[in-house]
Amino acid sequence: MISIVIPIHNEEPSILRLYDKLTSVMARVAKPYEILFIDDASTDRSFDLLANLVETDGRLKVIRLRRNFGQTAALSAGFDEAQGTVIISLDGDLQHDPEDIPALLAKIEEGFDIASGWRKHRVDNAISRKIPSRIANWLMAKASGIELHDFGTTFKA
Repeated sequence: MISIVIPIHNEEPSILRLYDKLTSVMARVAKPYEILFIDDASTDRSFDLLANLVETDGRLKVIRLRRNFGQTAALSAGFDEAQGTVIISLDGDLQHDPEDIPALLAKIEEGFDIASGWRKHRVDNAISRKIPSRIANWLMAKASGIELHDFGTTFKA
């Protein structure tokens, strides 16, 4: 089984599109799966949308955190609940394209322990996020000897 873990914080505009894309991709993958949305104390209608989706899809689980703990804690809560032998994590804002999930799974099936995506068209402020991220990625690659485009991405299997 494949578990897809998605931390959510105020992602109301993207939830339905993300869910539709995920279920479409996973139908083509044709393996059992579950989707775990972790609502990190959203203040918009994110949780309401997810609660409605749970009523119609038995493969969907929603965990609501009582306060905003941050992305790392939300991911950890999702990993603790995941039942799959392969776990895929991705952001809830559609910066990670679910269409890339089969490519991550192909690397796992080849025998790799982990497959990492990257945010090719990152939607962040250049000065406060993109430039420091590029510097950090370069430093991490040099220090570790592992050539990854995006060490900080959530998009992994």
